Amino acid sequence: MPFPHPDGAYAITTMYSVPDDAWYLELDLVAEQRNLVTAIVPDEDPAREPTVCFNPHGQHLDVPYEVMRWFMDQVEEEIRTSRAWMRLRPELVGVIYQLRQEYLGVIDDDDFRHVLAEVRAAVPEADLPTVLEAAFGRKPDGTTMDQ
Repeated sequence: MPFPHPDGAYAITTMYSVPDDAWYLELDLVAEQRNLVTAIVPDEDPAREPTVCFNPHGQHLDVPYEVMRWFMDQVEEEIRTSRAWMRLRPELVGVIYQLRQEYLGVIDDDDFRHVLAEVRAAVPEADLPTVLEAAFGRKPDGTTMDQ
């Protein structure tokens, strides 16, 4: 569902690309149903950086500064939330990356104890909550972050 700019002329559409392991945020000109710019925010691989892409074959269009700031603020928020774990200490980023690759970000309740023991062996106890939240969205007691 598009997120409209207050003036109604522009909107942002956000979608996830599973093959790319990335969030796509598209700034569209609503009246022309035209994509103006796309931001790509990878959320799985710390080596991939967010990018902004413009259509090199599109016709010239002046986008108001306020609209571009609004779009980039949304991109910044997506980067902050999707990639927060990538700003942790390098050793934690490595552990989280491996866990996300191995378990695809999800573990069921039956496997939680085994995985918890694996994580405890890899990181200091003080970092356990941070790693479990970033890798699986879980707390050390096994409950999800929204519980």
